[in-house]
Amino acid sequence: MTDRIGGPSRLGFLMFPGFPMACLTSAIEPLRAANEITGRQEFTWKLVAEAPGSVRSSAEIGFAPDMLLQDLEGVDQLYLLSPPTAEFADPRRSPARLRWLDRTGVTLGAFSGGIFPLARSGLMEGRPCSVHWCYEAAFKADFPLVEAREAAILREGRRITASGAGAVFDLMLRLIEERLGRDCMTEVACWFQHPFVRDADASQKVPVARSGGTTDTLPPPIREAIRLFETHVEDPLRIPDVAAAVGLSGRHFERLFKRETGQSPLRYYHQMRLTKARQRVLYSNDPLREIAASVGYMTSSPMIRHYVELFGVSPRDERRLTQQVRRAGPPRVEAAE
Repeated sequence: MTDRIGGPSRLGFLMFPGFPMACLTSAIEPLRAANEITGRQEFTWKLVAEAPGSVRSSAEIGFAPDMLLQDLEGVDQLYLLSPPTAEFADPRRSPARLRWLDRTGVTLGAFSGGIFPLARSGLMEGRPCSVHWCYEAAFKADFPLVEAREAAILREGRRITASGAGAVFDLMLRLIEERLGRDCMTEVACWFQHPFVRDADASQKVPVARSGGTTDTLPPPIREAIRLFETHVEDPLRIPDVAAAVGLSGRHFERLFKRETGQSPLRYYHQMRLTKARQRVLYSNDPLREIAASVGYMTSSPMIRHYVELFGVSPRDERRLTQQVRRAGPPRVEAAE
């Protein structure tokens, strides 16, 4: 990734309806602070949209774009911001414009759900990317040729992906450090009382169901067991086999797992599989029989029954209600000029 010699680093943010506003502010605010601290315009940014008019964020606030995607030139980096359900308004011209920007040397990236339209453009095939754990199951089903990793931030050549707002803030701190040095980066972090800067290869924080903790704080055998659960969702493992794989007796494994997570390993594994199913219910249009098979059920009927028991609503009803809410959208609130 290179910027113009002697000029500011120029970033663009392509907004899709329902984009996460926290990701946008987490990107712009550190750059603004770096400009103020140095007294120079080291970074510039443009808000970009596919069509004229305000783009409403997930926080129900509208943002007016500075320019349209089809007219976009003069940026070094362009990041896509969207919910995971986003589609291109113009599915022919918009991906073509992204491919043109790629050919001209622009670094392309995505924040949070923005990885979905970026992958849909065909520009991520054969490349690894960061995918938020909330969307991972739906993403892998939609884009089997794109390698989804659990890294919070992933920079691979001229592709940069960040899983969520906190990761975006860390990414911007890295860009500031690379351009202006560690002292400036540290001062920017302290302006916002940012608690730490993650290493480039740091994994995402993932909650442990019903425990109030995160997976990275668990003892190594329990972390390894959860990793095995994660990699065997479609073909579930026997709990005694998992206990043996992590070097514990069945009874010790059961006790330790329940002490650390608040649930038995079987219940945790069962809930994990249903949570993966729910991701695909909410963020895809895949048929329920296909979703059931992907999480280890022979037919959809038992999955539906267990889904209702865990989430209190059937997958069909939850999908229908969610789609109704998305189509209706929240009340329009415009950002102050």
